[in-house]
Amino acid sequence: MRQYSADLTPSWKKPQPVPEVAAEPGLVVEEQGTGFCGAVIRCEAGTVTLEDRFGKHRVFPLEPRGFLLEGRTVTLVRPASGGPARPARTASGSVAVPGARARVARAGRIYVEGRHDAELVEKVWGDDLRVEGVVVEYLEGVDDLPSIVEEFAPGPDARLGVLVDHLLPGTKEWRIAQSVTSEHALVLGHPYIDVWEAVKPSSLGIEAWPRVPHGQDWKTGVCRALGWPSENTGAVWQAILARVGSYKDLEPELLGRVEELIDFVTGSGGV
Repeated sequence: MRQYSADLTPSWKKPQPVPEVAAEPGLVVEEQGTGFCGAVIRCEAGTVTLEDRFGKHRVFPLEPRGFLLEGRTVTLVRPASGGPARPARTASGSVAVPGARARVARAGRIYVEGRHDAELVEKVWGDDLRVEGVVVEYLEGVDDLPSIVEEFAPGPDARLGVLVDHLLPGTKEWRIAQSVTSEHALVLGHPYIDVWEAVKPSSLGIEAWPRVPHGQDWKTGVCRALGWPSENTGAVWQAILARVGSYKDLEPELLGRVEELIDFVTGSGGV
């Protein structure tokens, strides 16, 4: 006689297995139930403690399928004891400096176009910037960039880095950037219309960023296309930002430019 399994649940209804990941210090994850995102600071029997970018601590049980890592469901497990400790890393992927205090701000600066750009840079590179003493400020657009650079008066000990949205050859932004000629100022940019697009769609649970017809406000068009509340794009951005746990949630076109600007302002990347 044919033998049947006692479990008659259709295979498509059964929970699919998810990977087990060791809760090593510095690992950035999101707790599924609350959306709390932070780095692992300790893992004890049955619990894990996360620290978010504001220094707030939360303790969560090590439940199966309880966390998101780079947008994918995982089961956190206690690390095996006895092995060498892995260095904790910042959200940018740099090795964390235990007990490091913020350096006195240097004269050099990094300017970004808007508040959202500044918040994203702070979330991912904030620890690195404080160690290096680099301050990030936002400009609310780059139309007056040449005069802003002239007023800043960059020099060998006060370098200026500028991050520009939608910096493509032939665009208005490209022409403005070309007009900055100081050897102590570096203007770089990413190809995205808005810094929202620099967040990987997979980290937000969407297939891709929608195309918005020319002449329509980009953020409003994106929200409408995705069914997000278009009347409050600020709140939508905060929800997007909450899903960014580390550099792994960002597109490389943004990562490389920010790293290059930090190196330039700190004197690590040459003139």
